Amino acid sequence: MTTTTLAALVPLLPFLGALGGLAVGRTAPGFVRPLAILPTLTAAVLAVLVAVRQGGGRAIDAATQLTPTGSVPIDLALHLDGFAVLVAVLVTVVATCVQLYSTAYLRDDARYPSYAALVSLFTSAMLLVVYSGDLMVLLVGWEIMGICSYFLVGHYWETPEARAASLKAFLVTKLGDVPFLIGLFALAADTGSFRITKILAAVAHGGLEHPTLIALLLLAGVAGKSAQFPLHTWLPDAMAGPTPVSALIHAATMVAAGIYFVARLLPVFAASGAALVVLAVMAAVTMIGSGLAALAQDDIKRVLAYSTIGQLGYMSGALAVGDRGAAVFHLISHGAFKAVLFLAAGVVIHAAGTNSLAAMSRMSGLARRIPDAYWTMTVALLALAAIPPFAGFFSKEAVLVAAEHTALGDRTVAPAAAGWTILIAGLLAAVLTASYAVRLWLLAFRGRGAEVPDHGKQPLAMTSVLWILAVPTIGFGLTAGMLGDWFDGHALTPSLTTAVLATGVTLVGGLVTYGAWRHTTALAARTPIGAVAAHPGAEPALVEAEAMTSHTAVYGTIADAPDPADPGRLLLGPLHRHAATGFHLDALYTALFVRPVRAAARLVRFLDREVVDTYVNGTGGVTRLLGTAVRRAQTGNVQTYVSALLAGSLALAIAAVVFANVNAGS
Repeated sequence: MTTTTLAALVPLLPFLGALGGLAVGRTAPGFVRPLAILPTLTAAVLAVLVAVRQGGGRAIDAATQLTPTGSVPIDLALHLDGFAVLVAVLVTVVATCVQLYSTAYLRDDARYPSYAALVSLFTSAMLLVVYSGDLMVLLVGWEIMGICSYFLVGHYWETPEARAASLKAFLVTKLGDVPFLIGLFALAADTGSFRITKILAAVAHGGLEHPTLIALLLLAGVAGKSAQFPLHTWLPDAMAGPTPVSALIHAATMVAAGIYFVARLLPVFAASGAALVVLAVMAAVTMIGSGLAALAQDDIKRVLAYSTIGQLGYMSGALAVGDRGAAVFHLISHGAFKAVLFLAAGVVIHAAGTNSLAAMSRMSGLARRIPDAYWTMTVALLALAAIPPFAGFFSKEAVLVAAEHTALGDRTVAPAAAGWTILIAGLLAAVLTASYAVRLWLLAFRGRGAEVPDHGKQPLAMTSVLWILAVPTIGFGLTAGMLGDWFDGHALTPSLTTAVLATGVTLVGGLVTYGAWRHTTALAARTPIGAVAAHPGAEPALVEAEAMTSHTAVYGTIADAPDPADPGRLLLGPLHRHAATGFHLDALYTALFVRPVRAAARLVRFLDREVVDTYVNGTGGVTRLLGTAVRRAQTGNVQTYVSALLAGSLALAIAAVVFANVNAGS
């Protein structure tokens, strides 16, 4: 079987699994789980075979035109290069783990058949984006992912949070997709094709007439899909969906699609220095803003959501300095450890027995009760914080090295301003990443909250996938030197300068956070809640009164005090309340867009009801009155008709005589 045939089967198998799951979900529920897992698992095996056959060598292309579509043809095309085959392996492996994990996590969910089918369709759509060699075919997968995310985020549609989150995710991403679609058409108009290879060839020969306009239009769609500033606000709210969906969206699909798209078409963006600077600024704001917001969140999934936004900022930063190898390297590395983090968070939530106990301030005693989640999440957090020798260290270093080369002028693909922007923002974001990673670990596993009920040992289907994904989290970075052929043929090894700087600021961020936690933990013993917990044998009212006096003396009022043992409030200070709400961007968008649109809608409704309907109803009323008058005149009495006829004739005669006399007198 040829490589292109195997590649065609990779997205096809999950699609067929989705159709089969929807078809037999009600009539034969016993087949739902095999139809969810086996096609995706087979696709993962085939994706590995395709990657081995491609081998990081020359790209493999195949295309067929199903039907003529006009001046710019649309082809059903495959484009298999090193990036595509590796990302496909990531997608299928993570999707298989998510499907296996979901069999236990959603064991008692009545809507599991539709959920599993949508996850398979989601996977198929992302694989279509990864392997597609034609932008219109890629757009099909791009939009299918959008509608799948709408349904999966809103899986718990009984809750208002899930309904609002799914609608918000759909609308915000569509806001970016409109200019994205215009940009695709403009790109095809300039280059004469939707085929990626032909577009890149045209760009190489200077065939792009409007590079800045096209790049900025396409970046709008990328910002929406990959949750970059200012269209990132949908991603934290999307945590209302099931945790396995969050793992899939954050690790291997949806948000990775925008980064992958820019990597595939990087020469188009590199044709405009202004577009790269815009991308660099967008990435820098995203990295720093999301790091601050993550440090202020209490919900464990929202911390991870803002973490994803920040790590996607690193990938965008690598693209802004013209290094797509570093971007895709970090995409794959991040996909592995972020899947571990979300799935481990799901184990934490499952151990608590309810999604409402995802607040880290309420956790206690979890390290000994869920050791699998504890150890794998610890490993993944070390990778997230870029501690050597974990995968995140090598992939984040690749981004910083690329930024350093651009800033110093060693690489001229992007302006030096873009390099300095990403290098400085990346180092600042490294401090914040280490800080919120340490804070999450301390509050989740060393917290002083009320210990939740023990719901027993966690299912093997959930804990086993954590260890499977922990393997690339630990070892993938060490393979960077062997995978150079897959990443444009250049080594992705750290440099001494960036390695020392990044590791140093990371350690500073982690140690400062740990010190703040120790301080707040000691302070918690003097708070009303902490004091009672620390003196179980004493009279609670007396201990609480004493602690209240001490607490108020330190902070002025109890309302001004930070939450016990939460270093986030202490580190952020007055910035905390702004960071906790995402710096009020939702409120700003509500004031700038939502309220004016609603006001305009109310005006249109008023005009429709009070003006247009008045004329329509008035016309109908007059007609009805005339009809009533005519109806009353039709009595059916011949004598009445004759009398009316005579009266009318007499009136006409009198009128004629009067008219004649008037004329005679004049």
